[in-house]
Amino acid sequence: MTDTIRILNVDVLAITQAELLEQLKKGVLITPNLDHLIKLQKDREFYECYQKAEWVVCDSRILYFLSKLLKKSFPEAIPGSSFFTAYYEYHKDDPNCKIFLLGAREGIAKKAMERINERMGREIIVGAHSPSFGFEKNEEECEQLTRIVNESGANVVLVGVGAPKQEKWIMKWKDRMHGVDVWMALGATIDFEAGTLKRAPTFYRKIGMEWLYRFFKEPKRLFKRYFVDDMKFFWYYTKQLFHCYHNPFDKK
Repeated sequence: MTDTIRILNVDVLAITQAELLEQLKKGVLITPNLDHLIKLQKDREFYECYQKAEWVVCDSRILYFLSKLLKKSFPEAIPGSSFFTAYYEYHKDDPNCKIFLLGAREGIAKKAMERINERMGREIIVGAHSPSFGFEKNEEECEQLTRIVNESGANVVLVGVGAPKQEKWIMKWKDRMHGVDVWMALGATIDFEAGTLKRAPTFYRKIGMEWLYRFFKEPKRLFKRYFVDDMKFFWYYTKQLFHCYHNPFDKK
């Protein structure tokens, strides 16, 4: 059994990408970063999604570096977007791996599907769909999505509609899609695969500054998230280091 490391109020697997690729056969994969960990202090439904997920892995280089201050640290960070590329390359010659992409703006998921299939030389991506804005509140559209996924024959589904929406949707609807073994909640991954959003250069990623590169690209959208909301994490983490952090969802 893989060890876990407690970061605030969630247990995160201490696992390498190679180990995850080998072991990920079934279950829900979610990838916490600082933004997730802040939301997990207030959003009980999101917190419960984390408790139910089988695979919770360190997405952030910042978390990776900060874990060095604990008794046990992560062997590496596994950014979700990088992992997905590694995942379909790992399964390139596995005819039983059939992936569905759900998310991004209109047409982008299909563009990502075409690019990946061309690279892999086969139709490893068997379907793609970009849902409407606010689709998660529309029961009829969600029912339609379950039919689309089921009819595609996919046994792996990547949902990229942003946290915590993607995690909550997966947990609510996954049991309606019995043929799906693996679920991945991976944010902007579909945009990266389609080429409509560029990842930070390797240097930024290695030093844990990919967030800064993304901020320069979308300053208005990301300023509050990075410089207001996410800063709270360091206060909570300092409390954890001094053994005075308390899980807000612990039963009294």
